[in-house]
Amino acid sequence: MAIIATVSNHAKYQLALGAINLNTGGDTLQAILMKDTFGAVFDADTHGTLDSVTSGTDYQLATSGGYTKNDEVLANQAVAEDDVNDKAAFTCDDVTFTATAGGFGPTGGWCLVDTTTADDTIICYVDFGEDYTIASGSSLQLQDIAVSLT
Repeated sequence: MAIIATVSNHAKYQLALGAINLNTGGDTLQAILMKDTFGAVFDADTHGTLDSVTSGTDYQLATSGGYTKNDEVLANQAVAEDDVNDKAAFTCDDVTFTATAGGFGPTGGWCLVDTTTADDTIICYVDFGEDYTIASGSSLQLQDIAVSLT
């Protein structure tokens, strides 16, 4: 399974303006799960805000079976300078979505959203490389979340 992350062009712009602060005490960031069909249509040019993926065709999973839209806030954000690999890196704690009655999905990936910006900027979309349906009592965990800025 190949996991592919794509940063939106709008996030690059917002970072250049200083509108996004990824560090602890900075902006509020959320993980939102996307429908299995979103990976085929994600476009870094046009999918730069939460509204661009939820109005009209809503690509976010519906609230049901233990998943709640726009509810998972990332914790313990940190930014570090990595002079060995010539980059900066954003990290945070793992995120766990636990399914209840009926479960949820299928999901093919997730978006990292900065809800502190005026337009709820999508920082990136992470495509799982396959689709997952989470059965009641099971969990989907996003582990080792990291965004490298090179």
